[in-house]
Amino acid sequence: MPDSDAGLVDVVPEIHDHYTDRHIEADRLVMTLKGRLELQRLQDLLTEHLPTAPAQIADIGGGPGTHAAWLTKLGHDVVLLDPVERHIDQAKAAGINAVIGDARQLPWNNESKDVVLMAGPMYHLTEPSERRVAVREAARVLRPGGVLAVVAINRNANLIGSTLANTLQKRREVVEDILNDGFSVENERMAQTTYHTVAQLRSELAPFVDRVRISGLTGPGGWLTVVIDAHFKDLPLPETIGDPDPLQTALACSRLADKQPHLVHASSLLLAIGKRA
Repeated sequence: MPDSDAGLVDVVPEIHDHYTDRHIEADRLVMTLKGRLELQRLQDLLTEHLPTAPAQIADIGGGPGTHAAWLTKLGHDVVLLDPVERHIDQAKAAGINAVIGDARQLPWNNESKDVVLMAGPMYHLTEPSERRVAVREAARVLRPGGVLAVVAINRNANLIGSTLANTLQKRREVVEDILNDGFSVENERMAQTTYHTVAQLRSELAPFVDRVRISGLTGPGGWLTVVIDAHFKDLPLPETIGDPDPLQTALACSRLADKQPHLVHASSLLLAIGKRA
């Protein structure tokens, strides 16, 4: 099925309202220190798995197209799919091939993609059955040997992040729900969000792709960026907290942690990469 055949989808109202009225996703990866770390780390970790350009790449849940723009500059043939119309408009305005659609029903032929990047669906699909469908669909459109890269949020992230931001007492019930169940209907940031353990993420991917490797996307260095974004976000950096640039410190920390597999659990975001058999 050609990309142009993707159609409108029913978006959960909370997700639509969040990304349309309350949150500017286009700013997140460039305006916050944590977002800049996430962007750099995803590029670092994914680069070693990318085939030689031009490869056929699908960016599922790609938002306004930050990752798609980078992959396009590398010479790849990229198509972005997202359920939020605002994101599609932004991506198209940036010159990205973008279609509105649902991760659970991809508009592409079997074995038509070399790489699938799936950032949003694993944490915005709250039912395990829906996530299985999304991963199965991603595997369906991958060619044999194709790469699936999935971003998930660590279940421990709210506990540590709320503590560092000094909001834990206010958010204690939400944090406990997330630690126990992987989600909270009272989550003021977005109730339509799932938080994974490392083992859970691996188990959800393993039936569909081989050799799943899970890395700490932001790594332990990400917690430095959380502190700065929470307490120093309106002040100039790096002058406020000294030299060197805290982003470079966070990167150095997380790159060192990559050599210690047990430190994956210390990352707020997880990146799982596997290959279709």
